[in-house]
Amino acid sequence: MGAIAKTPQPPYYAVIFTSEMSEGENRGYGKMGDKMVELASNQPGFLGVESVRGTDGVGITVSYWESLEAIKAWKENSLHRVAQDKGKSEWYARFGLRVSKVERDDFMNI
Repeated sequence: MGAIAKTPQPPYYAVIFTSEMSEGENRGYGKMGDKMVELASNQPGFLGVESVRGTDGVGITVSYWESLEAIKAWKENSLHRVAQDKGKSEWYARFGLRVSKVERDDFMNI
């Protein structure tokens, strides 16, 4: 990933997912992450995503959505639920989720 998402003028919503990887092998994690981005990109109301993971295993993924209803629909997507369950059982030691309304954004090219 690495690119800054191109979002519309606010307001819109940000879902901030912060995670800490569990110890050991995390088989299939990268492939599932790629699949989730592809799947989310086809969801109504999806605006973009930004994601980073440090060498310490802590990662932050921010996805952007048009509405709370779009976020709810994504949360309930059956394939996304499979990934959620796998994250809880295999990939994450800890994780948290925040949902915020973006009221303002400012970007500058340097």
